[in-house]
Amino acid sequence: MSQTILTRRQMLAASGCSFGQLALTGLLQKPVSAASTNPLTPRQPHITPRAKRIIFLFMQGGPSHVDSFDYKPILEKRDGETLPFDDARVIANTGKRGSQQLLKKPLWNFRQYGESGRWVSDLFPETARHSDKLCLVHSMHTEGVAHGPATLFLHCGSTNFVRPSMGAWINYGLGSENENLPGFVSICPSPGNGGARNYGSAFLPPVFQGTTMGTAGGPAADARIRDLVNGRLSRRQQLRQFELLRSLNNSQLPADSGDAELEAVINSFELAWRMQSHAPDILDLSRETPATQALYGINEKPTDDFGRQCLMARRLSEAGVRFIQVTYGDGTPNPAWDQHSNLPKHADHARRVDKPIAGLLEDLNQRGLLEDTIVWWCAEFGRTPYAQNRGTGRDHNPNGFTVWLAGGGLKQGFAYGSTDDFGHVAVKNKMHMHDLHATLLHQLGIDHRRLTYRYSGRDFRLTDVHGEVAHGLFS
Repeated sequence: MSQTILTRRQMLAASGCSFGQLALTGLLQKPVSAASTNPLTPRQPHITPRAKRIIFLFMQGGPSHVDSFDYKPILEKRDGETLPFDDARVIANTGKRGSQQLLKKPLWNFRQYGESGRWVSDLFPETARHSDKLCLVHSMHTEGVAHGPATLFLHCGSTNFVRPSMGAWINYGLGSENENLPGFVSICPSPGNGGARNYGSAFLPPVFQGTTMGTAGGPAADARIRDLVNGRLSRRQQLRQFELLRSLNNSQLPADSGDAELEAVINSFELAWRMQSHAPDILDLSRETPATQALYGINEKPTDDFGRQCLMARRLSEAGVRFIQVTYGDGTPNPAWDQHSNLPKHADHARRVDKPIAGLLEDLNQRGLLEDTIVWWCAEFGRTPYAQNRGTGRDHNPNGFTVWLAGGGLKQGFAYGSTDDFGHVAVKNKMHMHDLHATLLHQLGIDHRRLTYRYSGRDFRLTDVHGEVAHGLFS
């Protein structure tokens, strides 16, 4: 029997096309990194986490807690009475305390829901059906009387200094669960009241800032990552183009350059390259069943926009995005829930968000995602229990308000803390915004005191030098 012996050169020549195909396949599937390590590589938490990710539902403008989740029967009984209050706005503007204010009862009836018997008003009947899943914090207080400072404090832990946003801190501390997606996404953020600072990275490396989709007030159907798909070039042509761009970028980045902005640009290009293969399917809501879309109120008025935002948040969280920030805002100069002289307008906003939020809770629960996902419903502050200027609205109230949480190892059907009899000031188990940040980080496995970044000669952290973890919220 004769044998054909191939030289090494002949063997390589004969199989060259196959090697090329294998190389292309590998490059298409695996990340290409400009540096020795990917800055978004998952990192070990400080402590055992109970949650992997957060979906933050930001109700821009400040819904009235005494008209929604903080039931105060005394407001019904004493409606129309005039009493002295330390009004935050009056104190900020004049320094005077004890201003006379006209008590205003809730405009919506409250009812008890679920086995827990939690009180929720008729503003949120769909969310109320999930009251046994909610962990209500009735004793919040924060910094900032105006929307701008208070919104920055909510997102960044500071009212005026440029600080990294919470999502950027989490991205920095834990990295991304999915190397083919950003670790932090902001859906329909508002351009006002801090704007890009609310999803920015400040002095953290720019790679940790949020990736935005859409803008507040714009159609949620248009909230997508722009230029994600290139229909003009083949995948092979795009690969050649990308490799050229990568080589040019790397030639500008010596190993010891320390140029964080250029490194972030290179990493963003490489993440964008990987996202082209994975993100289009994740961002395609048409892949959901009609029943799931109906659960969120998609293709219905007035819930279509926020329903799309919430369903997108679920798809992103399911795919491994750590922090998804979902903003409800109507794009007007005044934040959506900011009813100083027309409190009945709350009903319009509630109709737009109530069913989508309930759908998100139900969908996450059905898929087993609520166990390790925290849903966080919050605004920059609450509103006063008295009428502003004796009119038909309520003013800002940073001294006492309600937020709720669900999932991620938190108690269910539970109420924590309280405001005074009128809902004006947090009095029992008071929780400052720094405390809430510390508590949420703890559930993700982060010790807020150890999540630091050295900048300009000192260590910074999201909670500054404050913050206590509220262990009473944990199941």
